[in-house]
Amino acid sequence: MRPEIKEYNFDWLIWRSLDPASKLSNGSAKELEQVYRYVPYFKGVLKGILDTGRVGASFLKMLNQYFEDLMTAREKGKKIAMITFSFSPTILQAMDVVPVTMELLSAFSGMMWKRGAYDYLDHAVQVGLTETACSAQRGAMGAYLSGLGEEVDFIICNMPGSCDTNATAFAFAAAYLDKPFMQLCYPATLGDDRSERYHVEDFKEVISFVEDQTGKILDEDRLRCILEEVKKQDEMVAELEDMMRLKPSPVPGIFNIFNYGGRFLYHGRKEYTDVLADMLEAARENLTSGHSGLSSGEEKLRALLCYIDHYTLDVNFFNWLDRRGISHMGNVLSRHFPKHICYSEGLSPFDVDTTDLDTMLESIAQMNARAPMPRMVRGPYDGPNQWLDESLGLAKMFSVDCLIYAGTPGCRNTWGMIKPFARDIEKQGYPVHIMYSDAFDDRMESWENTSERLDEFFTIRGLLRM
Repeated sequence: MRPEIKEYNFDWLIWRSLDPASKLSNGSAKELEQVYRYVPYFKGVLKGILDTGRVGASFLKMLNQYFEDLMTAREKGKKIAMITFSFSPTILQAMDVVPVTMELLSAFSGMMWKRGAYDYLDHAVQVGLTETACSAQRGAMGAYLSGLGEEVDFIICNMPGSCDTNATAFAFAAAYLDKPFMQLCYPATLGDDRSERYHVEDFKEVISFVEDQTGKILDEDRLRCILEEVKKQDEMVAELEDMMRLKPSPVPGIFNIFNYGGRFLYHGRKEYTDVLADMLEAARENLTSGHSGLSSGEEKLRALLCYIDHYTLDVNFFNWLDRRGISHMGNVLSRHFPKHICYSEGLSPFDVDTTDLDTMLESIAQMNARAPMPRMVRGPYDGPNQWLDESLGLAKMFSVDCLIYAGTPGCRNTWGMIKPFARDIEKQGYPVHIMYSDAFDDRMESWENTSERLDEFFTIRGLLRM
C-alpha cells in the first residue's frame, strides 16, 4: 500500500468528506455553485446527490450521522461489528452495537474518490485474499485489514452457501484480525416450517453471541420499537414501489441507492424513515405534476438492473441513465419482499410480527433469509422463486424494456450462470446487456469503456437512438 494512503483512516476520510457535505444544503443554489469551485474533486458526486433537492440533503445527513456513530462508538462505550449487507442490523441496534457494512463502504469509496478503493483492494490480496474474491467486500475490508479503520470487536456473516467468496472473506478477516466470529447458516428453502425454525435457532445464537461480546442483555422493548419502525419503513417503500410501476415513473433512479443504502445502515432507525419520507414527498410531487423522475424530462425507456448497480466515480452510472431518459426500475438490493409490497405475491414474502420475542426473532430470521443473495441465488438460477423467476416477475410488473447485469468477476453464483440466465430472459422478449466491468473497481474496465458498451447495446438493439 502506498505510504500516503496510510496517513488517514479509511472510514475517517469518508466521514470528514460527509460532514461538510451534509451542511451544504443549507446554502442557496448560487452559494452551492461557488462551493463546487473549491471542491472540484468532489463536485461530481455532490452535485449528483444534491441535485435531487431535499432528498439528497436528507440522505447525506443520514450518512453523516451513521459515520459519526461509527467514529464515536468507542468514546460512547459501544462495540463495533463488521457485517455483510445481507445481515439486517436490527438486532445489533437493539443491543447498542454499531454495525459497519463492508459492501456499502466499498461503494462509497468508488463513487467519492478517483482512486476508488484500489489500494485497499490490493492490500487485501497482499495479505491473503485471492484477487478473484468479490471486490464488494475487499474494498473496505482491505482498509480494515491494514488497520486503517475503527477497530471492530467481532464479525457476523449471513452468507454461507449462497455466496462463497463473501463467506470466505469474512472468515478470513476474523482469522487475520483475531476477532470473534459468528457464521449463520442460510435456509435451503423459504417458507416451510422446518427451515424457518432452524433459522430462528440461528438468530437465538446470534443474540447469545452478541451478549457474550458486549456484556449486555437484549432489550426486548427496544427491539420491538425498532421493528415497529421497520414496518413503517416497509410501508413507505411499498408506496414508492407502487409509484414506480406507473408510466412515466415519478421516482428518480438514484432514489434506489438512497433506499437500499439507508436500509443496510439504518433499518429500523428514524434517520432512514426521514429519508424515505422525503423520497415519498418528492415522488408524489412528480406524480401530481405529471413529471417523470428523470431530470432530463421524458421517460424513453425503463431498465431493470437484474443484479446490482455500478458504483463508479461521481454516480456516473445513474447520471448516464438519467441523461438518456432511462428510468431505473431497481435491482436485487432494492427489493426485500415484505408481504404487503407489490412484487411479493408468489415469491415467498415475510411479515413483521412484534407480539413477543419469539415472533420478533421469526420476523428477523425471515427478513434475513430474503436478503439479496440468500434469497435469489441459494439454488439453481431457474429453480422456483430463484433469480430467473424473480427477475421475470419484476420485469413484467414494472413494464421494463430491457435488463442490465452489473456485478463483479468474483461473484461465482451469478457469473457462472449469467449466459443461460440471459438467454432465458431474452426468450421472454427482454433484451439483456451484460456489463463486463467490476461494479467496485474501474480498473477492470474504465467507465468510459463501460458507457460506450452501454450506448452500443441500446443502439444495436434498437432501443434508443444515440
